[in-house]
Amino acid sequence: MAAALKAEECQIFTDVDGVYTTDPRVVEQARRLDSITFEEMLEMASLGSKVLQIRAVEFAGKYGVPVRVLSSFVEGPGTLISLEEDSGMESPKISGIAFNRDEAKVTVLGVPDVPGVAARILGPVSDANIEVDVIVQNIAADQKTTDFTFTVHRNDFARAMEVLKPLTAALGVRELVGDRSVVKVSLVGVGMRSHAGIASQMFAALADAGINIQIITTSEIKISVVIDEKYLELAVRCLHTAFGLDATEPVVVPGGGA
Repeated sequence: MAAALKAEECQIFTDVDGVYTTDPRVVEQARRLDSITFEEMLEMASLGSKVLQIRAVEFAGKYGVPVRVLSSFVEGPGTLISLEEDSGMESPKISGIAFNRDEAKVTVLGVPDVPGVAARILGPVSDANIEVDVIVQNIAADQKTTDFTFTVHRNDFARAMEVLKPLTAALGVRELVGDRSVVKVSLVGVGMRSHAGIASQMFAALADAGINIQIITTSEIKISVVIDEKYLELAVRCLHTAFGLDATEPVVVPGGGA
């Protein structure tokens, strides 16, 4: 409607007063962002941030309608979501930290390293309407087998394992293993394009906190890691501090969302 009416901006009133650097229920020092790009918001929404629906962000970005997230309960400027970052100042390295608790990991060990094996594994999973997220493949030292790992939504884990069980025998793989106790933590920021060393800084912060990384995946403005579920809150807090996202005073957010 905002696009059709050629509105200057679309204001969405919700139970929080804007988009935060991360969930304030996990990090008390999370702070409200004055502005964020559609690109960053789309990444954060897809990675677990619940402020806006992904489809709403896609529509707003497609038609170039600035969106302002405001609170229904308190006055304030909210967070402006627009096409471009503020050109008047240097983009911060990281705009926010998103996380997803609904991850599960499936690993097929000792897969013959031959053309088409990845399609033979993921084809039946896709046919079962199971969405695959992160994918990692490692070639063994003998150059003859590979270990194939991917993540799915936790609700689809049991079904994915059932789909793959008969396939493992047909492929002659060594073992099929799964893990429901993993989560994904992601750094998001357009500043990654102009700042080097984000990944190494992230990995060092997690290592200092004693957190082991199981899977890594990246895009132009995102770095995601899969870790053990028990380290989720520790990981988010240490990364929030490591990248200078902490507010000087803890915030109280109406509704408690992020």
